[in-house]
Amino acid sequence: MRLPSLPRPRRAKWAVLLTLVLFTAVCCAAPLAGTLNALAALAATRSTTTNDPGGGTIADIPPRMLQAYQKAASLIGHEVPGCHGLDWPVLAGVAKIESNHAAGHSIAANGDITPRIYGVLLNGSGAGGNTTAVADSDHGRWDGTALGERAVGPFQFLPSTWDDSAGRDANGDGVKDPHNADDAALGAAVYLCGNGRDLSDSAQLRSAILQYNQSGTYADEVLGWIRQYRTATKTNIDLSHVTGTARTVLDAALAQRGVPYSWGGGAASGPTTGSCCSPSGKSGASITGFDCSGLTLYAYAKAGVRLPRTAAEQAAAGRRIPASQGQNALAPGDLVFYAYAPGRDSTIYHVGIYTGNGQMVNAPRPGAAVRLDAVDAMAGFAGGARLL
Repeated sequence: MRLPSLPRPRRAKWAVLLTLVLFTAVCCAAPLAGTLNALAALAATRSTTTNDPGGGTIADIPPRMLQAYQKAASLIGHEVPGCHGLDWPVLAGVAKIESNHAAGHSIAANGDITPRIYGVLLNGSGAGGNTTAVADSDHGRWDGTALGERAVGPFQFLPSTWDDSAGRDANGDGVKDPHNADDAALGAAVYLCGNGRDLSDSAQLRSAILQYNQSGTYADEVLGWIRQYRTATKTNIDLSHVTGTARTVLDAALAQRGVPYSWGGGAASGPTTGSCCSPSGKSGASITGFDCSGLTLYAYAKAGVRLPRTAAEQAAAGRRIPASQGQNALAPGDLVFYAYAPGRDSTIYHVGIYTGNGQMVNAPRPGAAVRLDAVDAMAGFAGGARLL
């Protein structure tokens, strides 16, 4: 793991920001010029982007890494009998931030990851935010250098932490290897569990993450991903308490799960072929489906409510619910909006339909399909609108 006192290195903020704009902008057929203007507005209010705009779905985890997380969750009761509430999304949330699930690396059948994942050399040079030199502890066995320490593997353990307490052999090859997906995941589970935490308790879960890295921002990011991955595991939703037109809207939207995203697609009558092209160059011209505002337009039409076509236009309909009121102000059936510069409705780029319990029906992006997502699966929460 990283030294708690070290700031986590950040990617160049403009690169992340531009990726966000090109990847998601604008989900609901708004003009590109408006998107580029929104980039400037967003830059004035945000220095970094912490959420992957595609959302936390199981699909963004390589299958072999997901297997490692699930295996570690099943084994932790033997390793730390007093630990409770360690499910695989906890491990996925940490690994998402630490290595993006070993993205760009190969994962063998036995869990070995190549090339190895190394953090910056902790020599006090300032690179990657490190200002304190850390003496070598493993003679380069895990981190490839005897000049000092650097974090290793998909969970970014320091070699000293791995060798002293966290290291585990989960794949049965006789080696406790932080560069092996199974070993690293079980080691992270052991470290998070401590002497027997109850990670189903939110305070203890946050405490465990802060032990991993003593940064409130880090903990918030990891917890956000945990919520998203837990939401992604849910295939059904309880609407027994929802009635009337809100139920009509949600039933209509949920019935479209699995329908492909199509840029410009969707009408009051249902899915349609879309158009070319999104700012990221994705065409919906050969895809029958919905973009985000096409889905909301369709679902609300089933309840007799006529909406305008784009997300930004839809924000002007109904009673606006400011982002400052938080998710607790939302009710099932409300529209949920996302903006490049929250507080400026002209920069709204995305819309979903709130189902309750922090979830929404969402047509997220090209290459995906209509699905259930956490409300915080998208960047730039901008509140909601109540039309019913």
